[in-house]
Amino acid sequence: MDLQLKNKKVFISGSTKGIGFAAAKIIAREGAEVIINGSSQDSVNEALAKLKKETENKKISGIPCDFSKTEEIKSLIKKLGSVDVLVNNVGIFKNKDFFDTTDEDWQNFYNLNVMSAVRLSRALMPKMLENNWGRILFISSESALNIPVEMIHYGMTKTALLSISRGLAELTKSSNVTVNSILPGPTKTEGLVSQIPDDKSFEEFEKEFFKNDRPTSILQRFADPDEVAQLIAYVSSPLSSATNGASLRVEGGVVKHI
Repeated sequence: MDLQLKNKKVFISGSTKGIGFAAAKIIAREGAEVIINGSSQDSVNEALAKLKKETENKKISGIPCDFSKTEEIKSLIKKLGSVDVLVNNVGIFKNKDFFDTTDEDWQNFYNLNVMSAVRLSRALMPKMLENNWGRILFISSESALNIPVEMIHYGMTKTALLSISRGLAELTKSSNVTVNSILPGPTKTEGLVSQIPDDKSFEEFEKEFFKNDRPTSILQRFADPDEVAQLIAYVSSPLSSATNGASLRVEGGVVKHI
């Protein structure tokens, strides 16, 4: 299927690995102009080399930005100018007991996971409305609905993204701009794999995780980043024109909700 993304200018925050990288790869294969982002120039360069090799798309570039640093965010926004599609993907997660989670932890998670999306949307959405076309996606999580007791602070930030996304969608009435949220479930990203104890295989970790931590999963396995990225690519495209203000789940049936 042609997603009609050819020559659309797409920026994906936090896209040197994981779901963001997978989305960049699929969208680049559709012929879009893709701008990726990582916290360092080295990570951006490494991802760019892989993307160009795997997609044969020469219209891929990258801008480093550490979203914990305000000045770097301002510089990024200035370099971007305007985009057709904004995918707010950058985020961090870490298991930590609620009673050990400090004020600084809460602020750090909120600043990076939530305010990164607020700042980018505030800067880039007006031009989309002026041009009467655009797509903004917030990459939330099933943890926005099923708050994980092992990282309540993370779940809070993902719930906040749903509120912001729905509120911004209300500002797009009678336009061809849409704002939606994507809710991935447990996904086999580099960040997740790095948390597997040395004395366990991935298969052992996966089996225990779905038995103990996500027993409601229908899929009963980690999703591949590409499986999530396919939905991101579609919602980024002109084909998704009637989807607005939605929270779209790609979480393997973890959320027991109709």
